[in-house]
Amino acid sequence: MGSCRFSMFRFLCLIIILFVVSGEEVSPRIVKERISLLSFRSGVVLDPEGALESWNSSGVHVCNWTGVKCNNASDHVVQLDLSGLSLRGRISPALANLSSLLVLDLSRNFFEGHIPAELGDLLQLRQLSLSWNLLGGNIPEELGFLHHLVYLDLGSNRLAGDVPVPLFCNGSSSLEYMDLSNNSLTGEIPLKNECKLGALRFLLLWSNRLVGRVPRALANSTNLEWLDLESNMLSGELPSEIVRKMPKLQFLYLSYNDFVSHDGNTNLEPFFASLVNSSNLQELELAGNNLHGEIPPIIGDLSTNCVQIHLDENLLYGSIPSHISNLVNLTLLNLSSNLLNGTIPPELCRMGKLERVYLSNNSLSGEIPAALANISHLGLLDLSKNKLTGSIPDTFAHLSQLRRLFLYENQLSGTIPPSLGQCVNLEILDLSRNNISGTIPGEVAGLKSLKLYLNLSSNHLHGPLPLELSKMDMVLAIDLSSNNLSGTIPPQLGSCIALECLNLSGNVLEGPLPSTIGQLPYLKELDVSSNQLSGNIPQSMEASPTLKHLNFSFNRFSGNISSSGAFSSLTIDSFRGNDGLCGEIQGMPSCRRGHVIHISFILPVLLSLFATPLLCMFAYPLVLRSKFRSQTVIFNGGDLEDEDKETKDLKHPRISYRQLIEATGGFSASSLIGSGRFGRVYKGVLQDNTRIAVKMTQCPLAQLMDFCVDLSAILPLGSYSKICSDVILELIELGLVCTQNNPSTRPSMLDVASEIGSLKQYLSNPPSLVIEESYPKASAS
Repeated sequence: MGSCRFSMFRFLCLIIILFVVSGEEVSPRIVKERISLLSFRSGVVLDPEGALESWNSSGVHVCNWTGVKCNNASDHVVQLDLSGLSLRGRISPALANLSSLLVLDLSRNFFEGHIPAELGDLLQLRQLSLSWNLLGGNIPEELGFLHHLVYLDLGSNRLAGDVPVPLFCNGSSSLEYMDLSNNSLTGEIPLKNECKLGALRFLLLWSNRLVGRVPRALANSTNLEWLDLESNMLSGELPSEIVRKMPKLQFLYLSYNDFVSHDGNTNLEPFFASLVNSSNLQELELAGNNLHGEIPPIIGDLSTNCVQIHLDENLLYGSIPSHISNLVNLTLLNLSSNLLNGTIPPELCRMGKLERVYLSNNSLSGEIPAALANISHLGLLDLSKNKLTGSIPDTFAHLSQLRRLFLYENQLSGTIPPSLGQCVNLEILDLSRNNISGTIPGEVAGLKSLKLYLNLSSNHLHGPLPLELSKMDMVLAIDLSSNNLSGTIPPQLGSCIALECLNLSGNVLEGPLPSTIGQLPYLKELDVSSNQLSGNIPQSMEASPTLKHLNFSFNRFSGNISSSGAFSSLTIDSFRGNDGLCGEIQGMPSCRRGHVIHISFILPVLLSLFATPLLCMFAYPLVLRSKFRSQTVIFNGGDLEDEDKETKDLKHPRISYRQLIEATGGFSASSLIGSGRFGRVYKGVLQDNTRIAVKMTQCPLAQLMDFCVDLSAILPLGSYSKICSDVILELIELGLVCTQNNPSTRPSMLDVASEIGSLKQYLSNPPSLVIEESYPKASAS
């Protein structure tokens, strides 16, 4: 203890010496306050902006330090304002030694720990602002004894516990501003009947855990202009009798509590009547309280200065009173998420300053009033989740300021008016889940202003995807799913460079999936399921660094799918219903090597497919004519002549395959004479009226091809290709020999049959194959 006093004495002497050296005249008061400020400075562990560097300079007077102001007459520090400097550390209790301090503002920093109770010794303090820090613990009740305090702001910290009673009852009668909002304070508002805060103008307690009723003593604060009790757990009837005595009230926020209306939560009229005398009322918020009852017509008698009304997320029923249109300066009306029914009153169009209208999630019916287009400043219109019918008014084209239009989940019909394309500031258009038909107008698809999303899903739209969609280079999401859109997906969609989500599922789109879509730099989600798309899935999808959610199911895609890149996190569910797909995804059939056929094998097969039938049908009659003329029967006038004599005397012309087709009527059933094990015999008449009979033998080509397919399943690709290629080449060579013009060089049919028999035997007993398999050699141990 003695050493500590000695160190403090040495420190004080050092300060005095510094002042003497610098030639300044030093008063004991300023030296003491300098020591207090330096003690506070030692508690600051981070000063990223270097704001307190002047505090370390011996050549700078304390009254010239950053944030410090002094009273020149008394030579006392009267103000310390270090707000918004991103300082980090703890608040030193030594500040309590600044006995003449009037203003202490440490807001918008990163101070943590507790609020020093010693600050309650600053009896001259007028303003205390510690908001937007990381302060925790309880609020010191010593702050309630700052009798000259006018401004108290402890909001947006981590304060907890009950609100100290002295803060409301023993505190300053001149207190005008109290902000304890955005903390974790509990208990009731500790304002007793004997406590009076007559000068109070601003009371902000929002976003805490306060319970109980609004204290009646608050009615004594007749100068109150701003009352914010939002987002607590306050209960009881709406404080009609309290607000009735606040004629200066401008802002009243009671949303998200457990308040009820009068007469057993059935009557809202007494509360609205209590606000009629608040002629300066600008904003009224009662959202999220489970209030019952109808919106009373007296709402139209509120101050014409009123610009915002929030009655959303309650249980209000009945119709929207037309009297509400008396609030001609209203800019925001929120009646969403209630039980309202009836039609939208056309009188709303008289509220010419409306900018945002929320009527969603009710049971409103009838058509959308075309007169709403007269609200020239309207920027947001939300009529979603109702029972509205009819078509979208063409007059909406006049809403030049409209930025967000929500009409989804209604019963709207008709077509999308092309005039919506004149809403050049539109950022969001959601017409989903209606009965809208027709095509997508190019004027709407070409809205370059769309920055957030376009949703036309779950309607009855048909026709192609408009090319104008490619103009939406700022849109983040496009959903056209569950319609009857047809045609191909235009590659120009790759111009929507900001696109993150694209859903085209549930249509009848066909053709390939453009690779340009996979090249979109920010695309995260793609759903093209339940269409008729075909071809390979582009490599750009797999290579995309941003795609996370993909759905290609129930299309006609084919090809090999890997499990790398963007596909690495996908399951079989993303590919179901595509029988042509194979690959590495679990549950997907693997791709067989035999499916890959080299061009060296395809070419002989194709040649055989065309050549062998021609040989069987064209060459065979020629062979018969030269070697076995006895099998050719000539009919002349119905009389059968001597075959040997005819074959010696007649010289038969060469008959082409086309002539055979014409003579037999294309080998029709009516020309069939008979059939047997080795073929069929047809009669025919040539152009010179010569009657002929043609025998067609059964070609072994189909059997040979079937056998080759069987071989492909058991032999290595190289051996399989070689065997089948040899056989087919032999057949082609045999056919060429059979078609030679010189009869002496053509083989007999017995030779042909023998050759084919040898080929079949070759296929049945192929030469032994040596299949080498290489394995990695074991390394030496």
